Amino acid sequence: MGGGDMPELSYREAVRDALSQAMRRDGDVFIMGEDIAEMGGSMGVTQGMLDEFGPERVRNTPISEMALVGTAIGAAIQGMRPVAEVMYEDFLTLAAEQIVNQAAKHRYMSGGQLKVPLTIRTQGGAGWSPGAQHAQQLEAWFVHIPGLKVLFPSTPTDVRGLLWSAIYDDNPVVFFEHRTLYGLKEDVPDELEPIPIGKARVHRDGEDVTVIATGRLVHESLAAAGQAEEDGVSVEVVDPRTLQPLDEETIVDSVKKTNRAVVAHEAVTRMGFGAEVAAVIQHQAFDWLDAPVERVGAKFVPLPFAPVMEEFVVPHQAEVYEAIMRTVGRNGD
Repeated sequence: MGGGDMPELSYREAVRDALSQAMRRDGDVFIMGEDIAEMGGSMGVTQGMLDEFGPERVRNTPISEMALVGTAIGAAIQGMRPVAEVMYEDFLTLAAEQIVNQAAKHRYMSGGQLKVPLTIRTQGGAGWSPGAQHAQQLEAWFVHIPGLKVLFPSTPTDVRGLLWSAIYDDNPVVFFEHRTLYGLKEDVPDELEPIPIGKARVHRDGEDVTVIATGRLVHESLAAAGQAEEDGVSVEVVDPRTLQPLDEETIVDSVKKTNRAVVAHEAVTRMGFGAEVAAVIQHQAFDWLDAPVERVGAKFVPLPFAPVMEEFVVPHQAEVYEAIMRTVGRNGD
């Protein structure tokens, strides 16, 4: 699984590298989606792959998410390992019947006789004024569905290693990417290293507060942790990376160490993924908590188009910093 000499990759390049290496290694892996061939996908992730793998394995599909996902489910059941790209995660709603009632159920209802090794890649998120129908964060919807695995990596290393693991998992995986992270670069191992599904990553060690963050908010939280450190507050930052299955042990152990917790994501706060994390903490670490669990998320409103209003609705470093400071009894000023 050698990736060659590439000390630095962007998030976009890391996704492409995982896809390409899997397709070179395994003829059962192919990709399909709207405009992924000649155009290279709406975010440029699959650029150049048509030239290498041809139209049989880099398949443009009609503009029908239900047909796209339904076809991919059929291919997976027949033994292939399709990676279906849904252009915007908002459009998962159009394929919800196939994802929720078909992909998630076949293995269970067949008593394990059928496998559905399907990966559904999709992207979303605010930060470029896409408006209310192209930037929702819907990960909590799919975490709620038994039979699905849900991944949301936030770094090039994690997106490469977890996408590989998703492709080779025998269960359907909904794989979320945040569009503003595609240009993010970091040094990665020369060799592609698969990352186990269900293992969180501690990005920063701390003693006073634990921040559990996903997607773009991992980086906002790291910035807030640096700001808090200047004020004498030591912050640990944990990225679950895989939302289902959830690495409860790493999260709970961190909170037992710091005695305070903040959960942060870009999705709206109400019924967001952070609510489940907060419930896990309350149940398993209640006696260790010195303050209520703080929650950071978007305001409960469709995402505005105007940049200044979009900026107001979704959380950033400042909101995470203020939540950190509230947990230690300071107002954040």
